[in-house]
Amino acid sequence: MWFLGMDVGTGGTRAVVVDGNGKLISGASSEHAPFRTPHPGWAEQDPEDWWRAAQEAIRGAIKAAPEPHEEIAGIGLTGQMHGAVMLDENGAVLRPSLIWCDVRTQPECDWLTEKIGYEKLIELTCNPALPNFTLTKLLWVKTHEPETFKKIRHIMCPKDYVRYRLTGEFAIDVQEASGTLLLDVTHRRWSKEVAEAAGIPESWLPKVYESPEVCARISETAAGLTGLKAGTPVVAGAGDQGAGAVGMGILQPGSVSATIGTSGVVFAATAQPTKDPKGRMHTFCHAVPGVWHVMGVTQGAGLSLNWLKNTFFAGQNYDAMTAAAAQVPAGSEGLMWAPYLMGERTPHLDPYVRAAFAGISTIHTAAHFTRAVLEGVAYSLKDSFTLFTELGIPLSDVRLGGGGARGPLWRKIQAGVYGMTVECLVAEEGGAFGCALMAGVGTGHWANLDAACDQAIQVAQRIAPDAAEKAAYEAGYGQWRKLYPALRSLR
Repeated sequence: MWFLGMDVGTGGTRAVVVDGNGKLISGASSEHAPFRTPHPGWAEQDPEDWWRAAQEAIRGAIKAAPEPHEEIAGIGLTGQMHGAVMLDENGAVLRPSLIWCDVRTQPECDWLTEKIGYEKLIELTCNPALPNFTLTKLLWVKTHEPETFKKIRHIMCPKDYVRYRLTGEFAIDVQEASGTLLLDVTHRRWSKEVAEAAGIPESWLPKVYESPEVCARISETAAGLTGLKAGTPVVAGAGDQGAGAVGMGILQPGSVSATIGTSGVVFAATAQPTKDPKGRMHTFCHAVPGVWHVMGVTQGAGLSLNWLKNTFFAGQNYDAMTAAAAQVPAGSEGLMWAPYLMGERTPHLDPYVRAAFAGISTIHTAAHFTRAVLEGVAYSLKDSFTLFTELGIPLSDVRLGGGGARGPLWRKIQAGVYGMTVECLVAEEGGAFGCALMAGVGTGHWANLDAACDQAIQVAQRIAPDAAEKAAYEAGYGQWRKLYPALRSLR
């Protein structure tokens, strides 16, 4: 039997087919229309475009699978977190979705914090009010588009809207729901107190499930559009970070991942919900039942390298850039990069700070700037490791994912900056792969996610930090930490 996992991302939707041994069989993607930015800091997408892309990706993944085709026995969904999808009483979309990177809602964050209290909000949801979270986006609509707000009858996140179109069911998983700011993360249920304070009727909220739990089945209509069989079970799945962690085997306390995509995420599984009184990191339910996770986010991780390439290295590819940077000593001879192109989340919670190079001198070449960017992103991710240590969160194995795991130089830099041995996987397939494994668990093929990952995931390489580079980065990190206070003072 086969299982299908699907990732409703920002740039596109990807579907993968995985067999009963946890092996990737096929995959297909469909791009989304670029998100709209009507004003600085705004970001909106049309949920109907996600549904179009989902149909194309599912059909493409099934078509790409080798003959003879086996039955798709279960489906799991993941996707971009925090987006606010608002539906009316007939299930029709009321307005474009405010997605994760929309940061227009700081006034709503301030209002909610004052209404509930900073410490109380963290007690109730394990997190502070941030512009990225779903609830603050709903409050913006309530303030600025009251006629739309009055018509709302259902609130969903992006991948859960696609599930609704596939099945007709309103459902969400505990990991995704943790990023709405409406979930009592400690008890894995909606927070009546927060919903009431914010003026959000509980009837608008979908039913909450654990990630591997079957919550819906493919409808006759969706079967005709996708090639799936009507009645195929669909598990709750997880947000992109939770599903990606499952796809990397980050399941139990002590296991940690550092993933560099457009943003960067350090993700650690925990046995209990760890609350940071200062709200500097996210504390969510994990996709693993009975487990939680903490997560630190660097807003401009891979984005920094992409920006550098497009701005100063037009016509060059990443391999050429990093090959030159590999000839530069660790520490970039004093050149430093603060990757705050879009503000910063962990640990500063500062949407207004901006990026900078510092320490530029006549000895620095183009290659130094590339290496400084790679190191600056790793330093920013190390901020999350530092915070985890401060809060007593155990750290043992660190697995690398995303684009930052593919280049040998960035892997080596991360090992040196973190001061820990890092692991790379044979095949890091991401959140869609993790959700396919959840589907296998939900339908009874594997007993639990540990069993699924034990069979499906293999370590390809372990990289220990070079002693001299580790020492250079320890000193460099101390200097780099001085950048944020200096940049904050320039606002």
